[in-house]
Amino acid sequence: MALHVGTAPVSWGVWFPDDPRQPPWNRFLDEAVLAGYEAIELGPHGYLPTDRAILRAELNKRGLQLTGAFLIGAFQENEAWTMVKPHASQICDILNDLGARYLVLINDFHTDIFSGESIGRTALAGDEWSRMINTVHLIGDYTRSRGIRSMVHPHAETWVEYEDQVERLLADTDSEMVSLCLDVGHYAYRKGDAVALLQRHHERIPYLHLKNVNAEVLNKVEEERLSFAEGVQLGIFADLDKGMVDFVAIRNVLDAAGFEGWGIVEQDMYPVEFDKPLPIAKHNREYLQRIGLG
Repeated sequence: MALHVGTAPVSWGVWFPDDPRQPPWNRFLDEAVLAGYEAIELGPHGYLPTDRAILRAELNKRGLQLTGAFLIGAFQENEAWTMVKPHASQICDILNDLGARYLVLINDFHTDIFSGESIGRTALAGDEWSRMINTVHLIGDYTRSRGIRSMVHPHAETWVEYEDQVERLLADTDSEMVSLCLDVGHYAYRKGDAVALLQRHHERIPYLHLKNVNAEVLNKVEEERLSFAEGVQLGIFADLDKGMVDFVAIRNVLDAAGFEGWGIVEQDMYPVEFDKPLPIAKHNREYLQRIGLG
């Protein structure tokens, strides 16, 4: 088993390309290194420098590698590929130039993540589901032509979040074009068993997001119907050794499967005091090393 570990701007409270409540990008890069990481995800497009020469220089001088990026879109809409292709092309330009090989796809949200108000049904109708599958195939075909692997990320409050939706997605997609980015925390957020999913589908999962969930906060979010952002502010995403997800069991499954790929540590915090993320990021990295995961 060879799990290569990195981190992402979201662990430093970064949700948007530009927000004064987020730490400056150079602070994030410096502290990622101080926390013991040698690889990062891109984060929201525009947070890190979009000039590829500048970004390459900033990563190189810190000994950091870029692993991938994410793309969010309403993939179930008519002409969705036409709408997202320019953005996908820009991101792929960065990934290609910096040697990264993964694009994480997140379908759009069905609630307002701040207010919790519904902005759509929690399940897609037949035609909408088919259009979503078609869109991710088109994205996957495009990124494959550029040497990049596309992976759908099940995410709370989106059209792909529950176990049955994940299984349906895997059944309906071509494994040559579409893989799965398993975020073990978001899967636990919807009571999914990441260990069991890895056992069933590890060959479709080349890339993991590593986060944990505080069960007490999750119960409060569900009972009080709080928004995703409210849950994050209450600390729903816990240190890796303090939540519902059993990372020792995940290690054992990955080891048995001979897994080789990336695990990106994410502990969503937004907004956050600037001095809070570094000790947490360092603790999470040390925990993974202590249990032999990455």
